[in-house]
Parts: sequence; structure tokens; C-alpha cells
Amino acid sequence: MPDDVGRQASGETQELERLRARVAELESGRPAGRPRRRGRSALGAVLIVLGCVLAPLGVVAAWASGVVGDTDRYVATVQPLASDPAVQDAVAARVTDAVMDHIDLKDLLSSAASDERPLLEKALGRLGDSLDGAVRSFVDDKAQDVVASDAFETLWTAVNRKAHAAVNKALTGDGGGAVKLDGDQVTLDLAPVVELVKTELVDSGLTLAEKIPEVHTSFPVAESEQLTKARTGFRLLQLVGNWLPVLALLLVAAGVLLARNRRRAVITAALCVAVAVALLGAALTVFRPVYLDALPAGVSQPAAGAVYDALVHFLRTTVRMVIALGVVVALAAWLTGRGRRALLVRNLWSSGIGAVRGVADRAGMNLGPVGPWVAGHRKWIAWVLIAAALVTYVLWSYPTFWVVTGLALVLLLALAVVEFLAGPPSNEPSIDSPSIDSPSTDGPSPHKEKTP
Repeated sequence: MPDDVGRQASGETQELERLRARVAELESGRPAGRPRRRGRSALGAVLIVLGCVLAPLGVVAAWASGVVGDTDRYVATVQPLASDPAVQDAVAARVTDAVMDHIDLKDLLSSAASDERPLLEKALGRLGDSLDGAVRSFVDDKAQDVVASDAFETLWTAVNRKAHAAVNKALTGDGGGAVKLDGDQVTLDLAPVVELVKTELVDSGLTLAEKIPEVHTSFPVAESEQLTKARTGFRLLQLVGNWLPVLALLLVAAGVLLARNRRRAVITAALCVAVAVALLGAALTVFRPVYLDALPAGVSQPAAGAVYDALVHFLRTTVRMVIALGVVVALAAWLTGRGRRALLVRNLWSSGIGAVRGVADRAGMNLGPVGPWVAGHRKWIAWVLIAAALVTYVLWSYPTFWVVTGLALVLLLALAVVEFLAGPPSNEPSIDSPSIDSPSTDGPSPHKEKTP
């Protein structure tokens, strides 16, 4: 009996020692493991923040590369200005002033007979400014006819296409042409438009317009005291071009990979990128009246506003596209998670498709071998559809908000068709499933390991 008691005590002692060793092992491992995980998570958060900061700059860099580096894109950007009423009025006013500066009303006497000239001179003396106003009104009417014609739109497009290199000079310091950087002002030479107006005047009977020499008058495209200083930054953005958005994406992706909860990191990063780019869009809207108020008194504000809107149109389009992309990615990451609300949405989705499938079954629909085959390859088909949507987005030259939204809706429709054909998934957990609160959920496990 004493031997049995001794052996039992010895066994209990050994078991106690093993438990103590296990506790010591766990306690010694926690201080080493937790800081390492926290360090990875902190580094991931820093990378995501850097990516979100670079996202708006990447959008601006893509705009700088697309508008200045791509001639066709630049021409497509400024082409609508030819039919803008504010721009047409401003161009007509500039051309009228240039033509009137080279018209001498006394030259009208040269076409009259010598015995009638004294009477004409006396009449011109009485009319004075009214005659000048009448001639100016006549010239302005012809200028308005020119800028409203198809010839002006064609000429505007041709001039801007040839002057694309000069826009590059105005904004980056390289190139030359009809667009010039005059101090803090970017101007477009309207000499070809003046020639069209001269031809119209001669055809209308004002033959003295033939004596007008070649006139170069400028039309301001942009004006700012900070334009010269901003050229360096613009040049840098143009050089990085499409690489800066790629760098921002890589930083965000690296941050997500280092995060402890990657799904939550994807949702947070996508929404933060969308918010950061939305702030850029808000800044463009806020800067517009500030820019227009700073223009000199002689510049037409409606025309300057139209030019500003045209130049930043592509930038605003990209802003809206990135916001849509961020929201779509965040929603996709959230809906594929194991959260209670996400699972509820998925159950509603499946229930709706199941109801449609039930109606089709009662109507006598027979899929034959298609249904089982799709059910067996459901995951592969879904990934192929997702990859096809991503490839379409990447290969799209200039994706817009509607392109992103359309691709997302088409992908949802395709996945719905797959689920309709495959039937209900057998492993989809219900809302009351205990797996929602299991350690495999998006958040950390609420259960702590108990140690003796």
C-alpha cells in the first residue's frame, strides 16, 4: 500500500512538473510572439497609410501623363471648347479687337470718287464714335459667325493638335509652337482665326480688310502667379506618370499582406483610398472659384471656367473611377466575410436565386448535366469570372466610374447565373452558425486559452 501511494504521489509530481513546464513554455513564448505580430501589423498600417497618401498624387500623375503626354487625349480634352458659347464669345472679342486695331476708317475714302470725298469726310467727322461702333459691330458679327462655324471647330482641333508640344513646354518647359508661356500666362495664338475673319469681311464687301497684315493675338488658356513655380512639380508628376499609382497599389497590397486581419485591412485600405481621392476631387471644386477670382479683369471668367473644367475633366473622371473602385473592393471584401450582416446578405442573395430556381423547376426546366458540372466547378468558374473582370478593367484605356460600376454589375449577374445553374451550396453556414464567432472569423478569437 505505501508503495502504491508513493508511486501515485510520484506520478502526480511528474504530471505537475509537466504542467509547470508547459505553462513556462507558453509564458515564455507570448512576449516573443506578440511583439512580432504587433510589429508586422504596425508596419502594415504604415504601408497602407503611405499608399493612401500617394493615391491622390498617383491620380494627378496619371492625369499629367495622359493629358500632356498623349496628343489624342489632349485634343479630345480641349475639342469641346470649340463649341462652348463662353469660349466662342471670348475668342470673337479678342479677334474683333485685333482686327479693329488695324482698320483705319479714313481708308474708306480711298474707294470713293474724288468729288465725293469732302462730303464723306464731313460725314465721318459728325458720326465720330458711332461710326467706329457700327464698324466694330459689323466685325464682331463676322467674328461670331466664324467661331460658330464648323470651320472654326476644325481649325481649333488642328491648332491644338499642332500645339500639343507647346502645351508641354508651357507646363514642363519643353517644346514650342502656337502655345506660349508668357510670364505666368499660357496663351494660344489666334492668328488663323483672324485670317478667317479677314476673309469673311472681304467677302462681305469690307475690302479694306485685305490691307490688314498678319495679326497675332493671344487667347489665355491658363493664368496663375504660381504657374512657373508649379512647373517643377508638374514635370516630376509627368515623369513618374503611371508608376506612382502602381507604387501606391503595391504599398497598400504589402500592408494588407502584413496585417493580422487581412480582410479587415482590405476593407479599411479600399475605403481610405476612396476617401483620400475624394478629397482631391473636393479640392478641385474648391480651387475653381479661387482660381477664377485671381484672374485679371480683362480675362473672361466664363471662358476661363470652361477651359478649367475641360482641362480637369479627365482628372475628375479618374477621381470618380477610383472612388467607385474603392467602394466595390470594400463591399466585395465585406460580403465574402463571415460577419453576421454579410452572411445575412448572402443568405438573402441565395434565397432570392433559390426562389427563381424553384419557379423554373416548377415550370419544367431541365438543365441535364449542366447543373452538376457547374456545381462541381463552382469555385473555379467564379475565379475565372473575377479574373476576366480584372483583366477587362486593366486593359481598358481610360476606365471611368461607369466602367467600374458596369463591370461590377456584370460580374454579379454572371455569379448569379452560376449559382442559379449550380444549385444551393452545401457548405454555406446559416446566420445562427457557431462558426461566426469561431477563431476563423474576421476578428480575433474572443476565447482565451486557459492555463492551470
